[in-house]
Amino acid sequence: MREQKSIGLEQLVEALRGAGETTRLRLLALLQSGDLTVKDLTQILGQSQPRVSRHLKLLVKAALIERFPEGSWVYYRPSKSPVGLTAQALLNTLNPSDSILQRDQERLADVKSRNAETAARYFAQSAQDWDRIRSHHISEHAVEKALLELVGDKPFGTLLDVGTGTGRMLELLQGHYADAVGIDSSLEMLALARANLDASKTTNAQVRFGDIFNLPVARNTFDVAVVHQVLHFLDDPARAIKETAQALRPGGRLLIVDFAPHQLEFLRNEHAHRRLGFDQTQMTSWIEEAGLDLLSTTHLTPEKPRPDALTVNIWLAQDPRILIAADTTQARSTATSETV
Repeated sequence: MREQKSIGLEQLVEALRGAGETTRLRLLALLQSGDLTVKDLTQILGQSQPRVSRHLKLLVKAALIERFPEGSWVYYRPSKSPVGLTAQALLNTLNPSDSILQRDQERLADVKSRNAETAARYFAQSAQDWDRIRSHHISEHAVEKALLELVGDKPFGTLLDVGTGTGRMLELLQGHYADAVGIDSSLEMLALARANLDASKTTNAQVRFGDIFNLPVARNTFDVAVVHQVLHFLDDPARAIKETAQALRPGGRLLIVDFAPHQLEFLRNEHAHRRLGFDQTQMTSWIEEAGLDLLSTTHLTPEKPRPDALTVNIWLAQDPRILIAADTTQARSTATSETV
């Protein structure tokens, strides 16, 4: 559970003033259901774009919501600041049967349904290509099962999904984390991820537009990071690993899922794979250069071996800083007991 930090009197007054208007309360209530654009909110509220934008600007100024540009669009979501969390607690006291709120939720459902249809059409156009690639390696179910075993049953605070794509990792791990962020540079994939998160009722995860080499997140923040089938698209995988490692807090874990070396040139020629898999020596070197310790490598091969089969590897690494601190504490404790 997230620890609620205290806020100052003036800050609380400013936040209450920012939220103290019917339209702005409706906006805050709508944003509890996920990221929305000005266009979405305008359609739901039935108000003009300038008016909705003005209310959003005031909510951002009061630190009640956050804005995240994605190309020519801007998404809004609830703030995780102390005043934002206070506002969310107040919103929980609203009567869900209120006629205005009910109408807003109905219109929200319509907007999300249209967005999901658009995203589904995009994915359907690529589905045949995805199926062809999957036919060469072990089932996704087996990969996900192995990934869950490596993550373990113990809940953790924050998850970073780099190259989130369809948002599948955010869905798969939703019972393990308190908050999650997925990053992708494809606006189409982000639209699909949002639709999938809505469909799976994953409310504690958000997705953002961002560059894998310059992640829009703070350093030393995440307990677990996942890079799932992303590195083979990159010219500089080592740089991506290092950038992701910097987002981990001490003791944080990194899971990399990608192919072992292979010779399927059609993936390079037709699907923009820059790298035809990664060998163990190469990956170990990159992980260590990023300041992490490689803990294990899981090799997943198809049940029926064939010449063009793809092996999927899962590399589990960890930030050693907390381990070093623990060793130092243990050493000091031992030295003290010996002195006594």
